Amino acid sequence: MTVRTRFAPSPTGLLHIGGVRTALFSWAYAKKHGGQFILRIEDTDLERSTPESVAAILDGMHWVNMGYDEGPFYQMQRMERYKEVIAQLLANGTAYYCYCSKEELEAQRAAAEAKGEKPRYDRTWRPEEGKTLPAIPADIKPVVRFKTPIGGSVVWEDQVKGRIEISHNELDDLIIARPDGTPTYNFCVVVDDADMRISHVIRGDDHVNNTPRQIVIYEAMGVPVPVFAHLPMIYNDQGVKLSKRRDAVSVVDYDTQGFLPEALLNYLARLGWGHGDDEIFSLAQFVEWFDLKDVSGSPSRMDRDKLLWTNAQYIKAADPARLAARVAGFLADKGINTEGGPALADVCALLKDRCQTLVEMADQAEYFYQPLTPSAEIVEKHLDPESEERLKVFAAEAAKLESWDAATIGAFIKDFVKAQGVKMPQVGMPLRAKVCGITNTPSVDAVLALIGREEVLRRLVG
Repeated sequence: MTVRTRFAPSPTGLLHIGGVRTALFSWAYAKKHGGQFILRIEDTDLERSTPESVAAILDGMHWVNMGYDEGPFYQMQRMERYKEVIAQLLANGTAYYCYCSKEELEAQRAAAEAKGEKPRYDRTWRPEEGKTLPAIPADIKPVVRFKTPIGGSVVWEDQVKGRIEISHNELDDLIIARPDGTPTYNFCVVVDDADMRISHVIRGDDHVNNTPRQIVIYEAMGVPVPVFAHLPMIYNDQGVKLSKRRDAVSVVDYDTQGFLPEALLNYLARLGWGHGDDEIFSLAQFVEWFDLKDVSGSPSRMDRDKLLWTNAQYIKAADPARLAARVAGFLADKGINTEGGPALADVCALLKDRCQTLVEMADQAEYFYQPLTPSAEIVEKHLDPESEERLKVFAAEAAKLESWDAATIGAFIKDFVKAQGVKMPQVGMPLRAKVCGITNTPSVDAVLALIGREEVLRRLVG
């Protein structure tokens, strides 16, 4: 059997971080087994689906660099296929028209609740041998219901949750087409998965209740039932399901916060799955190691500190030129012009061991291109009159240096400290404060070398 998995988001908002984890696991499972990964946009919710959300999903998938082998497919472009299958089910007796009015259904619900029973459709219009159906009302457009088997159970071996069994009597007769003829979610999903030959459905466990409803439709269509694996939810650090309103839940959020996509994927891979004590690994390693049997059945918690740590490891290992391409955008957002200053890739190379996000790197890169105003506390502590006077002497001597590189500057600072009869911090800290506006920087000789002699001297005497 060729392994074929799919990621099928609804375009009703941004690409959710939980969806990215689902896509990652589905993608990895397909790649592990030499199969295909399909992207499908489930856009039948006309009231909530938007072109902007579709674009956000596609942009998000591109940002995390998770390529799909087929798609994107759009359900709204498959309406004729759904209607064709509904007609087949009506013809073979596994679906039927239901003419119950909204008021009748509400009355049935109220009666069941009054008895303490689970609300369900009473199957008034379900054809049965020897049963006489009511007269068809002239003013009601019917829905199409699926004829769920009576008696027995739906059973499947979930690859994460284990054996699950649901009684047919719990399922009701599902509406598969609305009065206007548009098909419903659970029905469309089955037709899509059957037509696209999906072998493994890997999705969040909020879909567990949909699975038995879908399995009976697969069986009625006479097509293979895929293998199911339901992934546990992701909670925030308070143990509450991630909320679009409360938490950073979209990949756009993590992009704008300065995370690297491969760091985010590495972190998400560790939410509910693990390979021994390995924390940092490539996507290739993840594919090699991944197996559904190793996925935990318990919910996972987002730990921002751990995510920041993971991102920092990837920043340290990243090519400075690549970091510069991203950091340039953050600096531009701050209104900082890098033209005429040091090469941003060189600045990123100096800063990358000190930053957890690219936003933090942009903040630290700012003083390479324009001096920051030191705080009153820094001025009081490091820029007293004696220190200011010493810096003027430093500037005059530094102007005479034959070359301006970190090694030459470092040697010069050591000689200057010795000649002044002071300790290194009494020169280094005021230097940072005057030139950079802050005192927490990389090695001061490397910083001065990058900023450049002319600009350093201008800041020292200004």
